[in-house]
Amino acid sequence: MAGRGAGRHPGRRAADRQPDASSEWLHPATWFLQMLGLFFLVGGYTAAQGLRRAREKGETDAHWVRRRLWRIGRPVAAAAVILAVALPVLSLFGLGAGTARTTVVLFLQPLWFMGVYAVITALTPYALKLDRIGGLRVVLAFAGAVAVVDLLRFGPAAEPAAVGYLSVLPAWFFAYQLGMAWSAGRVGRRVAAGLLAGGLATFVVLLAVLDYPVSIVSVPGSVRSNSNPPSLMVPALAAIQAGAALLLRARIERLLRRPRVWAAVTVLNLSAMSVFCWHQVALVGVSEAARRLGTLPGLGDAPIDGGWVAARLAWYPVLGLALAGLVVLVRRFENPAPAPIEPRRDRAARV
Repeated sequence: MAGRGAGRHPGRRAADRQPDASSEWLHPATWFLQMLGLFFLVGGYTAAQGLRRAREKGETDAHWVRRRLWRIGRPVAAAAVILAVALPVLSLFGLGAGTARTTVVLFLQPLWFMGVYAVITALTPYALKLDRIGGLRVVLAFAGAVAVVDLLRFGPAAEPAAVGYLSVLPAWFFAYQLGMAWSAGRVGRRVAAGLLAGGLATFVVLLAVLDYPVSIVSVPGSVRSNSNPPSLMVPALAAIQAGAALLLRARIERLLRRPRVWAAVTVLNLSAMSVFCWHQVALVGVSEAARRLGTLPGLGDAPIDGGWVAARLAWYPVLGLALAGLVVLVRRFENPAPAPIEPRRDRAARV
């Protein structure tokens, strides 16, 4: 297999690594490709709606949280088990150790996000209560907490880098709590416009005045990072994305009314976790198969210019087909049979 010769051709693994300092021209693209702010926004909205409906049906908060976490965790656990079995078997048929290691690393890297999302999901009943008490003030408080942590990290009396991890929950809770406020009808066009303007202003100040890194994702070799741990750039970008999406909501809803678009969105929604778990595996699989033909533009070479971007985009249909094939095989793990609803024994126990 091609993986055995990877050591002789180190450049061939460029397509499987995160962008580094040598590809600084690509860093602004992360502003548009990193869409986790919208994910947490929609997650908060749907969680609030779902928990309210569950309470109306008599389901306890604890049971709703367990059911929600099971739905999130089941596809991840299934993917981990499948890879743990498949990679040793494939190694018997010639899969190189380097390719197996790359597959494991790229599978594990995004899972930090699932851990954060699981913790925030478990706190949904409390987030809903905070929204009832403080509304949008709670959202601003989370952004303020991240700003305080950044001051400790990057200010004149800089604290140890580990202090930055205090921002993990408030940085990602910002968009989730905003989704809660949206579900309660607190986010109209005026608030959306304020989010967009405030997020843009903060973003510009952080970049142009305070010299924050340009890339939203971590860059190997960089001293500072906007994502590990998250900086104020994370809620600022989330505010921009949320504000723009909410202002364009009417147009987006009209687009979704088209049967073909709605069908595609529905299929993706039903398989969202499977797509998340397996998209990097699909990339490695296609890259490994393509390496048999040599170093191909956009797949096995380093991102050095615009030609690489065009070549990479040309590979997307192939990558999409490979991912679709994997999802068809594993999506059964995404929709477990619904568990019976636990009757609410104590109304006062509800948060």
